[in-house]
Amino acid sequence: MNYGFVIDNRKCIGCHACTVACKSEHDVAIGVNRTHVKYIEKGVFPDASRSFSVHRCNHCEDAPCTTICPTSALHTRMDGIVDFDNDRCIGCKSCMQACPYDALYIDPDTNTAAKCNYCAHRVDTGYEPACVVICPTEAIISGDLDDAHSKIASFVAMEHVVTRKPEKGTTPNLYYIEGDSDMLTPSNAERRDNYIWSEQASGVGHHAPAAATTERTESQADLLVQMAIESHAKNGTQPDQRAIDKVLEEIKAEEQSATRRVYDSPAKGVLWGWEVPAYIWTKSVATGLLLVLALTSWFGAAADSTLEFNGYMAAIVFMMLTGGLLVKDLDRPDRFLYVLLRPNWSSWLVRGGYLITVFGAIITALMADNFFDLGFRTLLINLTAPVALLTAIYTAFLLAQAKGRDLWGSHLAPVHMLIHALIAGSAGWLFLGGVDSILTLLILKLAVLVNLALIGLEFITPHATSDTKRAHHLMISGFYSRHFMLGIIMGNLVPLIMLFTLDTELMLLIAAGLSAAGIFITEFVRVRVPQLIPLS
Repeated sequence: MNYGFVIDNRKCIGCHACTVACKSEHDVAIGVNRTHVKYIEKGVFPDASRSFSVHRCNHCEDAPCTTICPTSALHTRMDGIVDFDNDRCIGCKSCMQACPYDALYIDPDTNTAAKCNYCAHRVDTGYEPACVVICPTEAIISGDLDDAHSKIASFVAMEHVVTRKPEKGTTPNLYYIEGDSDMLTPSNAERRDNYIWSEQASGVGHHAPAAATTERTESQADLLVQMAIESHAKNGTQPDQRAIDKVLEEIKAEEQSATRRVYDSPAKGVLWGWEVPAYIWTKSVATGLLLVLALTSWFGAAADSTLEFNGYMAAIVFMMLTGGLLVKDLDRPDRFLYVLLRPNWSSWLVRGGYLITVFGAIITALMADNFFDLGFRTLLINLTAPVALLTAIYTAFLLAQAKGRDLWGSHLAPVHMLIHALIAGSAGWLFLGGVDSILTLLILKLAVLVNLALIGLEFITPHATSDTKRAHHLMISGFYSRHFMLGIIMGNLVPLIMLFTLDTELMLLIAAGLSAAGIFITEFVRVRVPQLIPLS
């Protein structure tokens, strides 16, 4: 048994009956939707057209939301329905980042994730989902896709059907008859801040303060007029108004013939704010301190016992900050222990939680060995290195599980995070006094060089998807481009010049501090920008 939907766009009239029925059936809060209707328009009156598309959970056979969910709050039932359990959800929002179809939201009443669950309670008692029953044109068909004699199976077999984003490999069980590619591909019709019949530009509860940041830019027509006037003013002549009017008419016709998104659900905005890049940074410091200590130890460098103890203390403090930031980012922080007590082992959030726990235990053991001189330092250092390495890079694998954000799936991400840990760790030891200042300084120089090379390599290699290309474009020319360039210049180029040309202790410490700050700034942009790209 494998339940799914077919949306017949030949019959859909955009009446929103399905949205209202869903809200009524599940008591869905104002500002969020389990199902919604999207409108797009093409052409110029009177040769204009409007299309409708019903969007909701696709009940994927390989649902990325169930893989990334750390507590199995999201799970696939035996009948193929992807359902959720409010009592297990910790509000980490990982599922929202993993869903390529933007089907999930945080319920402002419970602060837990919710979505279309195929009206599982109705299906279990022999009824169809509420949206299917209410649809006045029978444009929504539900049923068992595995039953060859069912109505839905015959539609899928006999009609030309399409799915949303099949390239994601999720095998969605929501099919569209005469699905318009401009409707189903988010980038073909830009999301707007407001719509003709809606003043609602952002959601409620968690979503309201997290509206996406956009830049207000002048239109192409305004720029052309301004350029023409300035050009003629410089030459002391009057602009040719007829020529300007002709250009404006051509631009207007081009803009009106384009695909326009005229009605949609509110944007969820940025789900993972400053806490996530901050936790990645604090984790880099903690793991980097131990990685650099292991490297210097393997090369025969010996550290003062007191200095080494201070390094362990710093690592513990930054790891505690990491845990605090992780908990702060949860919408249900009271349930943070569910990650360890109700684990879904396919989620890198769970694996990371256990890695952090083991890493903290090893640091504690090193502190005890240092204080009581137990003689296990070499063994513990050798054990720390692989654990610190995995702890430093596991977030890259977690971000890769977020299939909705293409940029995060970069194969270079684990190397990025390892290099960030070496930069932060070597900078940390220089501030503490240095295990071996010469060797630590060499590690910092090489790490900053490699970091710059990785950033360049990421931008010159072919883009895997259009969303990746768009994210890179926004990073270098969008609202956050100034932050990104600041991170590259202040956090990489300037420290690199200082490290290779200056040798005073103060200047080297300033360079170390700038390089550590730079990796936070660039990571902040890398985490934030992909969330500005609409998924539906």
